[in-house]
Amino acid sequence: MSSNELTREVARRVFAAEFNDATYTFKESDDERAPNYALLPTGERANRVFFVGTLTETEDVGEDNEYWRGRVVDPTGTFFVYAGQYQPEAAAALRDAEAPSYVAVVGKPRTYEPEDGRINVSVRPETIAVVDEATRDRWVVETAERTLDRIEAFREWELEADAPEGATTVPSNEYAAMARERYDSPVENYRRSVVQALEGLEEPTATA
Repeated sequence: MSSNELTREVARRVFAAEFNDATYTFKESDDERAPNYALLPTGERANRVFFVGTLTETEDVGEDNEYWRGRVVDPTGTFFVYAGQYQPEAAAALRDAEAPSYVAVVGKPRTYEPEDGRINVSVRPETIAVVDEATRDRWVVETAERTLDRIEAFREWELEADAPEGATTVPSNEYAAMARERYDSPVENYRRSVVQALEGLEEPTATA
């Protein structure tokens, strides 16, 4: 195993509804090569994300060179992925993909601000692989569990942070603190996303 693989950041499982709200990015040092992180509203940092959904559309949006955009839909919303000459394998996967199909994507969060002042969130994919429905269903269940874990950790921190002085230990969840400072959406919104995602598995077309 290379040193690169040893230091590679964990890819966080996250639903589209939460990912698209993760508009704040940061570095944890001034080092030029320090990784960029997206701050998830449930109180976790993400340098890489992992998601599985239905690839519904691909389009070459490049001008001088190929630059592929894909729409990947999970039970809570849509991820947008963009791949060009610097992500040749992912770009080829989008070029050759047949929509609709289930795909698993690992990539890095990216934010950009168009002229209207909104912040849009997308993914620069490292890998894109066609998968089956059972793989998508397992991802939904696992991502629901991880999301609920983050919500519970956030709520525990919040109870400590809001308790009368001296009544509890000092809060230690720095990313939950950052999320409450940066975002307006209540963390409980993402519990509803989990319910929505799991209910989607009960549709007749889903694999048990």
